[in-house]
Amino acid sequence: MKGNEKAAERGKLLKRAYSRMDLFRIGKEYKVPYFQRFTSGWEVDNEDEAALEIASQIDDETLKRVFKEHAPRQWTVFRGRYYMLEDGKLLLDGFWENAQTGIQKTKLRFGQESTSVLAALVKNGGTADVEQLRRMVKTANLDKILDELERSKIIVAFYRGDRYQEWGIMEETLPIVEVALGMKRKPIRIHPAGVPEAILRKEAEPVDYVVEEKRQVEKMDNELNEYLVGLLKYELERIIRFGKQFDIGCLASYLQELFGSVLYFDSLLSITQQYGLADVEVVHEHGKTGKRTGWSLALFGDPGTGKSFSTRDMILGKPDAKIGAHGIPGRNRYCGGITPARFIRIGEAYAGKVFNFIVPEFNDFFRYKGMVEPLKLAMEQGEIKYETHTEVVGPYRFMSFFSVNYNVSVHDRGYAITIQDPNFNAIEDRMLCRLHRLTKERFIEITKSQMKLALGAMDIEKGAREIRDHLALIYAIETGHPLVKDRFPYKPVLITPKVSNMIEKTREAILEEIHQEVVKFSARLEDKALRFACAASLMDYFRSDTDCIPISEEALKYAMQLYVEEASVRSKEVFKPEDVLRKILED
Repeated sequence: MKGNEKAAERGKLLKRAYSRMDLFRIGKEYKVPYFQRFTSGWEVDNEDEAALEIASQIDDETLKRVFKEHAPRQWTVFRGRYYMLEDGKLLLDGFWENAQTGIQKTKLRFGQESTSVLAALVKNGGTADVEQLRRMVKTANLDKILDELERSKIIVAFYRGDRYQEWGIMEETLPIVEVALGMKRKPIRIHPAGVPEAILRKEAEPVDYVVEEKRQVEKMDNELNEYLVGLLKYELERIIRFGKQFDIGCLASYLQELFGSVLYFDSLLSITQQYGLADVEVVHEHGKTGKRTGWSLALFGDPGTGKSFSTRDMILGKPDAKIGAHGIPGRNRYCGGITPARFIRIGEAYAGKVFNFIVPEFNDFFRYKGMVEPLKLAMEQGEIKYETHTEVVGPYRFMSFFSVNYNVSVHDRGYAITIQDPNFNAIEDRMLCRLHRLTKERFIEITKSQMKLALGAMDIEKGAREIRDHLALIYAIETGHPLVKDRFPYKPVLITPKVSNMIEKTREAILEEIHQEVVKFSARLEDKALRFACAASLMDYFRSDTDCIPISEEALKYAMQLYVEEASVRSKEVFKPEDVLRKILED
């Protein structure tokens, strides 16, 4: 029995610590028979099965060698009965004694109330939000009990927001808690080959990732709805007052005060992209243009330059660092750890919907052959169909956008892609891109920001709340959400002749600086700059008294800066952006 449990827990540990590609390499290296049928990690589709096949073929000494030779995912935490993984260190004595001590310590302090809280979490499937727990356990000490259990690492905060908090017991810790509470557990039955019966059933009945993802979509829809209900009930007048004073210039000032004159621009892009997710129509004085405000964003360049902070932490929030979420509630799908094969499958759950997919380490998607074409279609909001030798995915229409970051080899002039696929430039061409070079100025601003965060000298939470409330309301209005549809009018964004004149002027100024015959960037760059200006102008919704929102001068100024800077990068920096921008402003 113990051997079966250890093998099953070993499998969970391997799945948590390693990606599919890593499992494939480990399986091949240790000659696990299961992996002989695969020629690449791309073909490994069932992580549970792959991890358990390895787990059933190795012992603890071999496991230690695996972790020594293959670095686990950063920040992976595992607290099981037989194994622990903290700060990259594997411990073979498990979390059992620590858990027993922590539970006993909490019980001595709070009595039966603490075990009632743990029992409620277990009965609820291992996770529950604070309001659920208040209904299930009548205690005035709930917050203190949760804090104590978290300090003892018995529970973790699965989500911690302003209005909603969710606590849970990690999957591998759950059996320990069940035993400590005297609850009955079902034995884990292992097939003679070493694979649990549950996994064998999965082989006969493959996981339907689309069905699972639709549940995730439903959860995100509920998150947005609950957030809007709170805004409309308690915060509406405040948000409208804020909106009448707020625009892209105010956002820039807020971010410059926090991060300085270099770092602020990346967060400006990420937050502006969030406004664009409403995907509002763009019109001119004679009718529709066929354009909309949505666009995809890529931050790329040297490692450690703040790319993930801008695309992930500023949008989703990072409570431990007191960084409030600035992004639309329930409309950002974080894709850390998701393989491109999984992404192409789950994309079907978002057909006809507009979400933002935050993809850290975008490079990893292109370790798999054949990903450029389906991702290019996704960037174009086209119809996706993908075939392997075992299945056909789609067709379905993908309407969402991306916010990604990836590393490149940065040179004194220009950069070199580290992604091997030669067609990757087709992906880059479909995103608004910004190059990160670790200059002395950027380095100083990063270190200063890190110190301010560490000392608690940054008040990001208050500003984040105001911006997020405004953003959520604008998004709801412009997408015709049922909660606000009859209360505020839909307003498209209006292109004026002044906008087209400024774009033409900028184009001519750039081309004058490029002396070679071949232009290194496509006409899509103008379209992306224009979409940025349109998205930024949505911040003016409550400032505009007309039935359309004209593109503001401030938004246009930032859009032309983006146009010039990206054109310079694409042209291997044969001209200085500041020279072109100065010329445009002087004229």
